[in-house]
Amino acid sequence: MNNILFRNVRIVDANKDFKTDLLVSNGVISKIDENIEIEHESINIVDGNGYVLMPSFIDLHTHLRDPGLTHKEDLETGQKAALRGGFTVLCPMANTKPVCDNKEVMEYVLNKAKDLDLCDIKQVCAITKNLDGQEMIDIEPMRKYTDLFSDDGYTLFNEEIMENILRLSSELDFKVLTHCQPEYEIVQRDLKMLKEVGGNLHICHISLEDTLNEIKKYKDEGHKFTCEVGPHHIYGYGLDYKVNPSFAKEEDMKALIQGIKDGYIDMIGTDHAPHTEDDKKAGSPGISNIEVAFSMVNKVFKENNISLNKLSEMMSANPAKLLGLSQGLIEEGLRADLVLIDENEIDVIDTRKFVSKGKNNPFNNQKVIGKVIMTIRDGKIAYKVEGDM
Repeated sequence: MNNILFRNVRIVDANKDFKTDLLVSNGVISKIDENIEIEHESINIVDGNGYVLMPSFIDLHTHLRDPGLTHKEDLETGQKAALRGGFTVLCPMANTKPVCDNKEVMEYVLNKAKDLDLCDIKQVCAITKNLDGQEMIDIEPMRKYTDLFSDDGYTLFNEEIMENILRLSSELDFKVLTHCQPEYEIVQRDLKMLKEVGGNLHICHISLEDTLNEIKKYKDEGHKFTCEVGPHHIYGYGLDYKVNPSFAKEEDMKALIQGIKDGYIDMIGTDHAPHTEDDKKAGSPGISNIEVAFSMVNKVFKENNISLNKLSEMMSANPAKLLGLSQGLIEEGLRADLVLIDENEIDVIDTRKFVSKGKNNPFNNQKVIGKVIMTIRDGKIAYKVEGDM
């Protein structure tokens, strides 16, 4: 049954907020109207009263650890965790084992993802061979597979390579996702380089007020680029818990939240980085958060009077626009990738219930606001909360 009718549901995306009916047919949003009449019985009717229907979430920054590090996560567990969190599109980073810097690894990931048929996978390719920062890969043959390139997990210190990859990103039409540590210094370098040579730049996981101020300066000058923040960097501060970049100070966190309000930060990227307990004890940086990212962000936004429209803009519309996807908004004719949420339910982060292999989350047992009730991908129910829904 691929037809779904949501009755009397509140529709929210980046631009709208109202109650109506919504019909999903053949993988697309086919009708949005009040009191939609049913023409046949083979339809799944969902009572949307009390719930919010939004575009599903898109994660531009995640780590699925497959191939080679599947004791931490694999394509199946990572995607099932994502669906539980309301995500249907994922951009896994290239720091696998072996590194995703060639067609063999790329085809392994894409073919496995196709066979699993859980989420849409937009695999990121490394910029340098084996992420060593010394020798750039041959980009052009990899463009048939992806338009996302990054050495995330490592900083690309080689300025010649960084300049070349920015130039190429304009010529071959792809995005450069830059991992910046030391954060302020590398963001400053990359933005100066962007100003000089152009390119398609996306700045990953900012955490510092100084970094944000540099981003503001260049955006105010009219330079075109995007940036993201992780849920955990607007949710907590000063924690003695290893993530990359580190938890910053309270004033940094508050500045990031204000940067969201002011429109300088474009997206939420989870930087979901699952590890085993032994990995964390050995000092591996990262947080497993894709299943609770929405609830964490929703709590922060509610506490700071930021609208659900803004959340949808940052978690759906803007990533969809960057990736060139026909989704991210709720409009007739668009692909039916949707998430049904209870925006006000008080939930508790419980890592024991995580589908992800990674249970590494320092906010375990903390209360958050909002819960994913159902995730629809390509017009089909891909996740549904246990219970009577």
